[in-house]
Amino acid sequence: MTVNIQAVNFNADPKLLNFIQSRLDKLELFYDKIVSSDVYLKVENTSIKENKIVDIKLHIPKDKFVVKKQCKSFEEAIDSACSSLERKLVKKKKKPRFQTSLKFL
Repeated sequence: MTVNIQAVNFNADPKLLNFIQSRLDKLELFYDKIVSSDVYLKVENTSIKENKIVDIKLHIPKDKFVVKKQCKSFEEAIDSACSSLERKLVKKKKKPRFQTSLKFL
């Protein structure tokens, strides 16, 4: 899976980038048809401590999942977003597929 990471208005640490890559690679255990993912890292200029925003867009065939989390650290936000994506992927995998062509007798 290809992971595109964009840090908005700051330079991300290579350690953080490796953490994001490894955490998103684990999503393939839950759904093996993931095409790519886009990760946006933002820091909000506010006085509150929870000012790190992570926005993940996960592309799968015929669908796209978007999760946005705001936490005290990027690692915590990535972990929380990936947990949400895991639940969505498991739900998507369990959903029965319907055939598009129906035969009428």
